Amino acid sequence: MCGISGEITFDGSFASAQAVEAMTAPMAPRGPDGHGLLLQGRACLGHRRLKIIDLSDRAQQPMTDPELGLSIVFNGCIYNYKDLRQELEGKGYRFFSHGDTEVILKAYHAWGLEAPKRFHGMFAFAILERDSGRLVLGRDRLGIKPLYLVEDHARHRLRFASTLPALLAGGDVDTAIDHVGLHHYMTFHAVVPAPLTLLRGIRKLPPATLAVFEADGRRHDHVYWTLSFDRRADDAETSASAWREQVRAALHKAVERRLVADVPVGVLLSGGLDSSLIVGLLAEAGQHGLQTFSIGFEAAGGESGDEFHYSDLIARHYGTDHHQIFVPSERLLDTLPRTIHAMSEPMVSYDNVGFFLLSQEVARHVKVVQSGQGADEIFAGYHWYPPLMDSNDPVADYARVFFDRDQDEFTRTVEAGYVDGNPSLAFVVDHFGRPGADRAVDKALRLDSTVMLVEDPVKRVDNMTMAFGLEARVPFLDHELVELAARVPPEHKVRDGGKGILKDVAREIIPSEVIDRPKGYFPVPALKYIQGPYLDLVRDVLTGERAAARGLFRRDALETLFADPEGQITPLRGSKLWQVALLEMWLQSHGL
Repeated sequence: MCGISGEITFDGSFASAQAVEAMTAPMAPRGPDGHGLLLQGRACLGHRRLKIIDLSDRAQQPMTDPELGLSIVFNGCIYNYKDLRQELEGKGYRFFSHGDTEVILKAYHAWGLEAPKRFHGMFAFAILERDSGRLVLGRDRLGIKPLYLVEDHARHRLRFASTLPALLAGGDVDTAIDHVGLHHYMTFHAVVPAPLTLLRGIRKLPPATLAVFEADGRRHDHVYWTLSFDRRADDAETSASAWREQVRAALHKAVERRLVADVPVGVLLSGGLDSSLIVGLLAEAGQHGLQTFSIGFEAAGGESGDEFHYSDLIARHYGTDHHQIFVPSERLLDTLPRTIHAMSEPMVSYDNVGFFLLSQEVARHVKVVQSGQGADEIFAGYHWYPPLMDSNDPVADYARVFFDRDQDEFTRTVEAGYVDGNPSLAFVVDHFGRPGADRAVDKALRLDSTVMLVEDPVKRVDNMTMAFGLEARVPFLDHELVELAARVPPEHKVRDGGKGILKDVAREIIPSEVIDRPKGYFPVPALKYIQGPYLDLVRDVLTGERAAARGLFRRDALETLFADPEGQITPLRGSKLWQVALLEMWLQSHGL
């Protein structure tokens, strides 16, 4: 796990090593174990390294193979790199390191743009071809690893980095608010789909995409993977028990793949079904002395702030080396500014601060953890999936439960200059209309697993863990498991309150008390019920000089939110006041 950056020019001018160094420096927490810079005329690559595989300096980056004429910077982990290396050695390739970075380099030389299809893992990389001057940027199938871009046509150059703030540090970025990105943030549950961000001058490389930049600046994108919910003729006849065995086998493989490391691997144990199942599968795989970690907060608004009962139950059952972290409210408030600063984009989920504090503690013990994100999107764990089973108007039914506010409320909340159509609804209409998902619930699952999941839970985990040089691996997003889950008929997924087929697997592995409990979340009640010092904080931010000068939100709309923050809740039980305040706090945190 690392931070990558770079610049390439398209007019023959030299790349700026100073700018790349400026972009690389703020990513030091992502890669505290080493750094490097490579300048080759019109191209410069930067890297911050977190040592997980091949701890020697032979695997340092940027990595260059002069014989092949290729250089690379890479963030992530290729779990099947040893198998690929063996295959490449059979083709005559010689290796000077023992890690996965060099395997990507050789694989690209051997198979070109088809190489990522062979990768099992999470990755974002940049490969520079010495002889052609071509630059290839790539991102994994489910967007687990981020990659941000600034295509500066006026200056005839491209810059890229693992984080959005890194690009800001490089300077010369159009930081005006993107109107479409703002609409998505305020409407589509704070999700801003790639390639957009909230800033007009910065874009994201979409998942499962290779962007090829020729020496003259021409760009062409190659999408190497799509998730299909089309099913084979015999899928409908497959029994629940047969699906259970297939899912169990795929889960075992996904968890075991994510043990590949030259350092110990722990687990973030919330006490829910998903993380508990990971612990159980690791126990079945023979792991002993596993370190597990959970976090809890003070209660607020009559709502409990921890699920220690369940995480302790699993820890005792499997005899893990368990670490329980309790956060008092005053520490939560003090930590908010650092949490927000660690975000590459504003993310409204209350549990960002939980992951931030949890990661700070976990990083003192291990450098790699497995985490349960993705199971709800892959196996239909959310409450809005069952009503879509028989929907006659899937777009409207999805928007009704998922959108934070309708178009009328959006126009009453933001200043008139930021209102430009209803792009969020248009996005859902377009996505639902694409081939490969015929049933309404499949359309929603595809959208959530390939867009919402990427731009919310997965990004949250990456940003918060990497703020402390902690690598998080997500076995439920193993692409083979995701493809299998897409084939499972939705009836098997939505039953038993959601994730029915996953619960079938879990009943053979973990205690039933965890499986049959009410669905839980990562609770941070103080940010859901904004009162006292939290209300003072958001009021000060939204009524201050910087917010007033920016002019994003209507004053009458803000006064409505201030008057009754607990009454202004989204359909997904989020605070509308926290949503607008977080955006302003994020902008200010990054000097915008």
